[in-house]
Amino acid sequence: MGGGPAGASAAETLAKAGIETYLFERRLDNCKPCGGAIPLCMVDEFDLPPDIIDRRVRQMKMISPSNVEVDIKLTNPHEYIGMCRREILDAFLRHRAARLGAQLIHGLVQDITLPQTSTEPYLLHYNDLSNGSPTGIPKTLAVDVVIGADGANSKVAKAIDAGDYNYAIAFQERIRLPQEQMRYYEDRAEMYVGDDVSPDFYAWVFPKYDHVAVGTGTMRANKADIRQLQAGIRKRAAARLQGGELIKIEAHPIPEHPRPRRVVGRVALVGDAAGYVTKSSGEGIYFAAKSGRMCAETIVEASQGGKRLPTELDLRQYLRRWDKTYGLTYAVLDLLQRVFYRSNAAREAFVEMCADPDVQRLTFDSYLYKTVVPASPWVQLKITAKTIGSLLRGYALAP
Repeated sequence: MGGGPAGASAAETLAKAGIETYLFERRLDNCKPCGGAIPLCMVDEFDLPPDIIDRRVRQMKMISPSNVEVDIKLTNPHEYIGMCRREILDAFLRHRAARLGAQLIHGLVQDITLPQTSTEPYLLHYNDLSNGSPTGIPKTLAVDVVIGADGANSKVAKAIDAGDYNYAIAFQERIRLPQEQMRYYEDRAEMYVGDDVSPDFYAWVFPKYDHVAVGTGTMRANKADIRQLQAGIRKRAAARLQGGELIKIEAHPIPEHPRPRRVVGRVALVGDAAGYVTKSSGEGIYFAAKSGRMCAETIVEASQGGKRLPTELDLRQYLRRWDKTYGLTYAVLDLLQRVFYRSNAAREAFVEMCADPDVQRLTFDSYLYKTVVPASPWVQLKITAKTIGSLLRGYALAP
């Protein structure tokens, strides 16, 4: 359930294994409000064609609360951060899964009847929207296993009582810029930090095909301030957005930590439904696609290619693999957010730290290849000393 990167990647893996697969998506033209940045490893790992990538960003400008700017550049000409539009990326992944054998259903699942025994099927009650009707035609489908890839407001999670989590709100405007303004963003993205743009995270200006995505995010407790924070990033970036035309406004909830329960019976949660968005960076696209694929691979393996019914114990193997592979990454990014996003003084220190070449290399390696890259003891010691120094200077200069 859910035809974004998580659901589509799961469906593709299952279909390739010859398992009868249904992929539900209620909005086939979905444009999720998202910065749209994907790491280099995702391009290769998920075999994404060149035309999926709008821009290849090799420069990132970090801008502190006092407007100190630090430029971070990729020195390897073969490395880049991919910038994509979700409506393009998601549609490609969905239709590739369908070409490989998944049955793509334009529909909205309204309810799930849970089985009374470990072998009975799950009943999906959905509205088929393929006839163009806004309400659709009520239908029911019996299935053996359910993968919930239906986002932060997951109906699958509610059906299995997976528990709640705190979430943030992302707000984004797409702004078409004059050609001369767009040249500045040819291969450059910007990240702004400060209480005026987000008390919890950062704000961004990310380039797309013919426009920039300008947005911010904040925790649910501050969602009433989201438009004020968006005005803050528009003000900070005003000089570079001159002459721009607003073409779209988007908003969406973003999970802040994994749900208490991600596997119940023969139901597994992936992507935003599971809570796989990282702290600090707010990244979720790669982790959504990867979790969908890992979950599906576990089902293929446990079911012997569809010959036996997987159990809850089988599906929990997916969780063990996921946590072992990415648990440290989430823990490190959580720590970074706690240290550097808690005040403007700490944010000033964070931007100062980003000027260090060793920090830049570690950051890019970790982002591009999705691993927490170990540094030499000397580099670790130097970074620790610089972190402490930057924090002390930031707090000393704070008003």
